[in-house]
Amino acid sequence: MASIRISQMARPTIRTAAWRRSYRYTVPAGGSRSYSIPAGSSKKVQIVEVGPRDGLQNEKGAIIPVGTRIELIDRLVRAGMTVVEAGSFVSPKWVPQMAGTAEVLENIAWKRGVRYPVLVPNLRGLEDLRELFVVHPEEPSLTDEVAVFVGATDAFSRANVNCGVEEALARTAQVVEGARGMGLRVRGYVSVVVQCPYEGAVAPARVREVAKELVQMGCYEVSLGETVGRGRPHEIRALIEEVTRDVKVEMLAGHFHDTYGMGVANVLEALACGVRTVDAAVGGLGGCPYSPGATGNVATEDVVYALQGSGYDVGVIDLDALAEIGSWISAQLGRETESRVGRALQARARRGKL
Repeated sequence: MASIRISQMARPTIRTAAWRRSYRYTVPAGGSRSYSIPAGSSKKVQIVEVGPRDGLQNEKGAIIPVGTRIELIDRLVRAGMTVVEAGSFVSPKWVPQMAGTAEVLENIAWKRGVRYPVLVPNLRGLEDLRELFVVHPEEPSLTDEVAVFVGATDAFSRANVNCGVEEALARTAQVVEGARGMGLRVRGYVSVVVQCPYEGAVAPARVREVAKELVQMGCYEVSLGETVGRGRPHEIRALIEEVTRDVKVEMLAGHFHDTYGMGVANVLEALACGVRTVDAAVGGLGGCPYSPGATGNVATEDVVYALQGSGYDVGVIDLDALAEIGSWISAQLGRETESRVGRALQARARRGKL
């Protein structure tokens, strides 16, 4: 997860070595490697569209107007996305792209069966959301879910929230408690799960401890944020094997950036390990202000194309519509879409070929 700058449940079953071996690659007779779906596992994969929030908030180009953000969310839902992060309740001083998130929630074309989570990184953000609910008591559907985040290293945490991991967890626990008291589901993010721009390689055990804490405080799911985009499939496997010592794989999600072109490969590796929720951003939106050179999230178009051709069920998603959306929102930022699939589909559309 690309991060931002801002001023008890039972212990899950420990996964065995035999279980972890069941999620390995298979190499068919032809010799080329493939990612098989383990026997008995679900083929259903939930894609969480994070472009309107995690993607846009880290874009340094033109500030996207609220009306355009609303249109982006509505178009993504019409294209078939069923979970779309709608924004962040953060200080517009620090994150100008997220100014007006309350207005976004008030004006999106809410659709039954679609979730519109928002990030509330601190108690101030949660209070802003609470006030919005007070203004709209007749519209409990504005959102039913919030997200929180904690970095896996002290240096990254201090750069983001001015405190180390231990204090960040304590602060986050207050937010989670308050959100659950409001009847909201809470999703947790762990940032820099493979590499930290300040401390280098991150031991998977450190990520496991943070993920376990998030689950114990009440998060229904923890998204493992490969923020820097340097992680490779074998590192993702080692990470998941470590984290699932304490957290059920069903409670994990994968969040990968594509700086080194490993985004889709890491998604497939996470799925091979049993993860069934992955984050992606249309057009490859995003970045990380604390990691020089880091590019955006893995593109939704690329993930959908890969999964639809690999036996996974991602629901009814219009890939051509996604490509068009990615090209459109990238143009609003003054650049070309980062999605390779999106560029190919748009080029084909321009040529008028089937």
